Formats: sequence, structure tokens, C-alpha cells
Amino acid sequence: MSDAGGESAGESAQGEVRQRILTGVRPTGPLHLGHYAGALENWLRLQDEYDCFFLIADYQVSDYASDIDVVRRGVLEVALDWLAVGLDPEESHFVIESHVPEHAELTVWLSWWISLGRLERNPTLKAEIAELESRSDAAVPVAFFTYPVMQVANILLPRAHLVPTGEDQSPHIELTREVARRFNRRFGYTFPVPSGLVGRVPRLVGTDGSAKMGKSAGNAIDLGDESDVVTAKVMGMYTDPTRLRATDPGHVEGNPVFMYHDAFNPDTAEVDDLKERYRGGRVGDVEVKRKLAAALNAFLDPIRERRSHYGARPKLVRDALASGTEHARAVGRETMGDVRSALRLDDIGGA
Repeated sequence: MSDAGGESAGESAQGEVRQRILTGVRPTGPLHLGHYAGALENWLRLQDEYDCFFLIADYQVSDYASDIDVVRRGVLEVALDWLAVGLDPEESHFVIESHVPEHAELTVWLSWWISLGRLERNPTLKAEIAELESRSDAAVPVAFFTYPVMQVANILLPRAHLVPTGEDQSPHIELTREVARRFNRRFGYTFPVPSGLVGRVPRLVGTDGSAKMGKSAGNAIDLGDESDVVTAKVMGMYTDPTRLRATDPGHVEGNPVFMYHDAFNPDTAEVDDLKERYRGGRVGDVEVKRKLAAALNAFLDPIRERRSHYGARPKLVRDALASGTEHARAVGRETMGDVRSALRLDDIGGA
């Protein structure tokens, strides 16, 4: 892994300069199939092509303020899941957000040029505030309004060119692009204007058919779930509510079980056959679900094996976090030096 005294940021061992990626997740618990389909699959594909910064955004979990232990555990759980799916800390950088104070410093400066009204128009932020208010009597904390600004700082601090993310994060990417352009126009070129990249499966529904898979909703299949747990969750999945008997013609479109088949079952001939028979009332939900459980467990087996390997060697997990965070800190200091120069902060007290 590169450090401040090694190869320049974004430079490979062969001397070629690679563009940068910044992306990440909040440490609120184990990662699930939705994270894989919407993000991790892309990260794995891109980690050999880009200089990747994978961020554990522990500043951005103010909705867990009453249970901070979840966040502490979540940092290690996320890193463990990243290693389990095959992300390589020798090629990429695993970064703990709060251990790079330059994230917070850049957030403060950028907040000067982002209006409250602009934040309030963000549909993702509005949805998250509504969700928080629906499950808590507590007032919405200020951090809910500052975290979108921090997401902009997260992307701009390593001067990322590409942000692989879920569909629901697209508004944050657009805000980042606006801020980068505005800063560059006013103070001279400082930041690349990043592009977003949505995963192959923009949004994987929950096992209960709801729009979003999540731990708090109890509708997620975690990457670390044992095979019997996966099978039980699949057998309890929501399907076509209009279908009362196996002989009734069923709907494939919008059916969560078939969405998961499309996303994770590599046997497309089997999936096509199941769809045809389902539409014709010639296969029951039980068979469709059993074949999905088999496909998911085959997909998860190597992930579980690697997770067990790293789980028994916690020092490897901590070393990956320490090395990646140290590298990100060095990059952050360089960026903030350029930001202060652009803002002429070093001229204070001068002519």
C-alpha cells in the first residue's frame, strides 16, 4: 500500500497515473446483498483500474447517536465484509472518515458555498429525515443537514474522478459537481468534477418487497449469513400477492424472488425456465425459492470462507484500516494545502 513516502497518489507500481475513486458506506452493521448488487460488485471490478479510496463514513451516523457502540462495531464489520468480498487493501485504501480530520476541515470551508435551501431540496435527505422522524421522538440533529456537505468533502478531498454508488445517492453526486465547479470558477482549478456510476442493480428491494433493503427494517440478507439463515429468509420472501395457488398464472415483473434470481443466479437458462413456468402456472413458489436459496448460498460460500479467515485474524483487518487511513491523511493534507492556497488563507496578516 502506498504511503506519504512512497509512490505519488494515484500512481501505480508501473509508474502510470490512475484516476481516483471515492466511495463508501456508513458503519451501521453488516453489509448485505443490496450493498453488493448496488455497489461492491462495481468496486471489485474497478479496483484494478483506479486508485480507490473506500470510506467508512462514521461521522455520518448521527441517527445512531443513542447507540454509539453500533458505530464502533460497525467500522470493523464493514472492513471485514470488504475483505470478505475480495477488496484488496494492497491495491486500494480502506479509510476511517473520522481519523482523517481534513474531512471535517474541508466540510466547514465548503459549507460557506452551499445554501440550506439547496440541501433541503435533496430528495435523499428529505426521505432520511422523514424516516428518522417516523421512528423517533427526538428532534432532527444538525448533523442531518451537515452530512450532505461532508459527503461533498469526502469526494473532493482525495480529488476523486469517479464515484460508484447506489441510485439513491445520485443527488449527492450532483451537489458535489456543482460545488466543485463553483469553487474552481471562483478560486482557480482545484478539484476534478467527478462523475457518478450506478451499479448493475440500482436498487435491490428488501425480502419483504419494500423499496429498500436494510438491517433496521429486518428485510436484508447479510453477506455473512450462514446457509440455513439465507434459506430461511428466502423461503419467507414476499412474492406475487395475487397468486393463491401454484396453478395460478404469476407475475414475474416486480416479484422480489425473481429480482434476486436476475441479480445473483448465474444460470440464466434456469431463471428463464422458472419465469416461463411461473407465468403459466406450472411451478410453485416453493421450487422457485429453493432454487434461489441454492444460487445465493453458492454465491455467498466463498465470501463466508474469506470472512471466517479474516474474522479469525483481526489484526489483518485493523492493519488494512490503519494503512489506508494513513495514506488518505497524507492525500488530505496535500489537498487542504492547495485549498488554503486557493483561498489565500496563508496570506492572512500579509499585504
